Amino acid sequence: MTLPDERYRAVKAAQQFLARLAGGEYPRVPKAVRTEARAILRHYPNAWDMTRAADSSPEIFQERMEDLHRFVAAGSRAADPEDTELLRGYRDI
Repeated sequence: MTLPDERYRAVKAAQQFLARLAGGEYPRVPKAVRTEARAILRHYPNAWDMTRAADSSPEIFQERMEDLHRFVAAGSRAADPEDTELLRGYRDI
């Protein structure tokens, strides 16, 4: 199950990836792919759009994890020492 905060971060991560692709950060990527990434970014939701979407539809997009979910996620991961790196990511949200 994808949670609203995970969906929000996925859209932001996709935007950042497309921007790196379009900007030439990966020099071995063909020009046609960079051009397509640029074209997609032209109509991709920006930060303002994402904030509006999160405000108007919090059940679909949320900028931050709800406090209860953060507490449960942190507690379940704290029980497993191998998940220390994942737990660090939840604290930074």
